[in-house]
Amino acid sequence: MTPLRQRMLDDMQLKGYSARTQEAYAYAVQRLAVHFHRSPELLTEEDLRQYFLFLTREKKVARATATIAMCGIKFLFQTTLQRPWTTLELLRPAREHKLPVVLTREEVRETLHHVRVPVYRACLTTIYACGLRLLEGARLGPAQVDGKRMLVHVHGKGSHDRYVPLAEATLAMLRELWRTHRSPDWLFQAPPRRGVSVARRNASRHVDPSSLQTAFKRALRMTNVQKPAHVHTLRHSYATHLLEEGVNLRIIQAALGHASPRTTAIYTHLTQEVRLAALEPINRLMQGL
Repeated sequence: MTPLRQRMLDDMQLKGYSARTQEAYAYAVQRLAVHFHRSPELLTEEDLRQYFLFLTREKKVARATATIAMCGIKFLFQTTLQRPWTTLELLRPAREHKLPVVLTREEVRETLHHVRVPVYRACLTTIYACGLRLLEGARLGPAQVDGKRMLVHVHGKGSHDRYVPLAEATLAMLRELWRTHRSPDWLFQAPPRRGVSVARRNASRHVDPSSLQTAFKRALRMTNVQKPAHVHTLRHSYATHLLEEGVNLRIIQAALGHASPRTTAIYTHLTQEVRLAALEPINRLMQGL
C-alpha cells in the first residue's frame, strides 16, 4: 500500500466513513492513477478535467459511477492533498429522474417460489417482507430480531439504524432457518462450498450478496415476468404494496430509512390506485376515436 493511499484511508476513518465508502473512494482514486499511469500526487488540475471528460464522453459511465468517482477524487485532492481546485467544484453528474421497477404481489410470490437454495429464498423473502437493502438483508444477525416486539433492528446505510415491523410468518421462517445452523453471528449463513477445507466450511460467514443477485435473476428467468428487476426491486415493491394497503407515507419513510419524505413520495406514482384514478378519464377521452 502506498503512503498516499494509507493517508487517504486514515483521513476517511477520521471522518467516520464506513468501510464500504472507504473501499469505493479508494478504488475510484486507483482507477484515476491507472488511467494516467502515475501517482495522483503528480496530476494537475487540467488532468482531472480531462479525466472526467473522458468518463462522460468516452466511457459514458452511469451517474452512480460518476458520482462515486467524483466524491472519491474530490476527497483525495481537497482533504488529503489540500488542493481546493476550481475544477473540483464544477463536477456534478446530471441528475436522473427514473421511476423504479416494481413487481406485483403475484410476481414477487412467483419469483421467490423459484429460488431453489433455501437460505437464499429465506433471505430474499426477508428483504421483501422488511423492505431491506441487499447488504442489510445479507448481514442480518439473530440479535437484530426482536420476537417479542415484532421488530427488526436494521443497521442501515450511512450508519443510520432503524426499526422495521416484522410479520409473524417472517419470524417463524427465520426461526426455522436459524435452527438449521444456530450461527451466533448470521441469520443467513452461507452454504458450504465444494472443495473448501472443513475448518473454512465451518467458519461462520453470511451469504454472499452477489450470489443472492444471481439466485434472484435465475428465479426471475424461470417466471413469465419480463421486467428488468433485481434484488433492490423487492424493496421498491414492498414500499409500493404498503402504500396500496393504505399505510401512511411517513411510516413507510421510517421503515425504508429515507432521510427525506421526497424520496419516499416517488412510490405514489407507482401504486395501482393512482393508475386506476387516471384510467376512467382516459377511457372517456378515447370514446368515439
